[in-house]
Amino acid sequence: MSAKPLVVSIMGPTASGKTAAALAIAERIPAEIISVDSALVYREMDIGTAKPTPEELAQVPHHLIDILDPLESYSVMQFRQDAIRLAAEIHARGKLPLLVGGTMLYFKGLKDGLDALPQADAALRAELDAEAAAIGSPAMHAKLAALDPVTAERLKPNDSQRIQRALEIIALTGQPMSALLAQAPKTELPFTLLPIALEPSDRSVLHTRIATRFDAMLKGGALLDEVKALRARGDLHLGLPSMRCVGYRQSWEYLDGAYGLAELRERGIAATRQLAKRQLTWLRSMDDRYVIDCLAPNAASSILQQIETAQNQG
Repeated sequence: MSAKPLVVSIMGPTASGKTAAALAIAERIPAEIISVDSALVYREMDIGTAKPTPEELAQVPHHLIDILDPLESYSVMQFRQDAIRLAAEIHARGKLPLLVGGTMLYFKGLKDGLDALPQADAALRAELDAEAAAIGSPAMHAKLAALDPVTAERLKPNDSQRIQRALEIIALTGQPMSALLAQAPKTELPFTLLPIALEPSDRSVLHTRIATRFDAMLKGGALLDEVKALRARGDLHLGLPSMRCVGYRQSWEYLDGAYGLAELRERGIAATRQLAKRQLTWLRSMDDRYVIDCLAPNAASSILQQIETAQNQG
């Protein structure tokens, strides 16, 4: 039992119907949606992010959508601070906050709290970038494995950004990141979190949805036109978090002439499926989640039942 106000998180892989479920719930109970999506924060990126339509955004108040320029970055710490503040404001309006999205690192940062890792050091980051350019990401991964085998074990050899961050932390603190994370104190949330996961009972159906949605993005050149407009600004590049989003990187490389349209489609769908796989792996690590089949026609009703049960217990 808890006297704390309730916040509901609706998590799930891409194309699992999270937005539709949240909108259906908001039709039944007073609620507002807090987006938990590292791509939806960016303006000028609507097609490739599958951003809710203007009509959907008008149905219920949405937060943390279109808050940044693609040149900017948004951290887990910023998300956590914004989500806690927004939840309090929504509760004050007598409504239920719905945390909706698929950026699992944001959900984890909110639930488990933040570590005391050092801020990035620009000079050291430049040195590591130069070293990575000289010897390659797999060699950097091997270097990390010798210094912090626990962190290296969970990172792929081509995950250059996280490998270099882990090496940066060792250089700055003299300690491996895994040790610092293990020492991080747990912070208590000012609300009770109800974690609900929309997961597919048949992975192949989700894969079909992903392909259908990516085809819709490509239809009529919509996604490519969006990326062309972003490229035309002249200040964006593939090193930015925004341009590393699934679909954008592949479209950018296609426009660079790296491959043809058929390969763009193939790479975009493959990258989206890999993203969904990573999201489902994250979800399976959350033992306290309530799993609802995202392919079931009554998914939203099942979520509502969980919400009502939690409210009655509170």
